[in-house]
Parts: sequence; C-alpha cells; structure tokens
Amino acid sequence: MIAEDVSSIDIIWIIVITALITAFTRALPFIFFRRRKQPECLKVIERDFPAMIMLLLVFYCLNSVSWGMVPYGLPELLCIFVVACLHIWKGNALLSIFTGTIIYMYFTNSGIITVLLTEIIRI
Repeated sequence: MIAEDVSSIDIIWIIVITALITAFTRALPFIFFRRRKQPECLKVIERDFPAMIMLLLVFYCLNSVSWGMVPYGLPELLCIFVVACLHIWKGNALLSIFTGTIIYMYFTNSGIITVLLTEIIRI
C-alpha cells in the first residue's frame, strides 16, 4: 500500500533512481576489471555462487513444508527431482526452473498428490 502523501512523480523518481543504481552495480565489475586481471577469489565466487544461491532457495522453500501431514512434502520433492534431472540432462536453468514451477503449481492446485496419498493410506 502506498502512503497518501507520496505523489506519482515521487514514485517515478524512486523507480528511475533504483533502476540506475541497479544498472550501475551490475556494470561496476566490468568497469573495474576492464584493465586488470580478475582475482582468483572472484572467479570462485562467479563459478559457485549461483549454485549456492539455488541451494539456499531450495532450503528456504522446504522450510514451510508440513512433513508430518498429507502430502508429506511429496510435491516439493518430486519437483526438486524433476528440476535436478532436467538441469543435468539439458543444462538449461531457465527450462528447469519453469518446468519445475509449472509441475509444482499443477500438483498443488490440482491436489492430485493429496488425493492419491489419501487413497493409498485408506487401503
């Protein structure tokens, strides 16, 4: 909710300044290391940081799963498995993330995993 005393011009200025700062921080390493050799520690961070962030996001997403109740986190675990297999197979992060998101949304919105597990438990 936007405060009543903030005008549309103020919001536009906030967006413009934020966009400029973001562009500057993304361009800064290219400007800074244009004529210098990149330090080895930055190469390690550049190589390993995306995987570390993805792992942190997986743990964060699994934090709210109710492991003791149906569906026992099965939709989340199935989607993690699909994303990992698809990424190993194709090596395309965007494809893996979108596919995992679509499958997860199908599982959670259709409730099919919950229905299947409930039927299995009744048997």
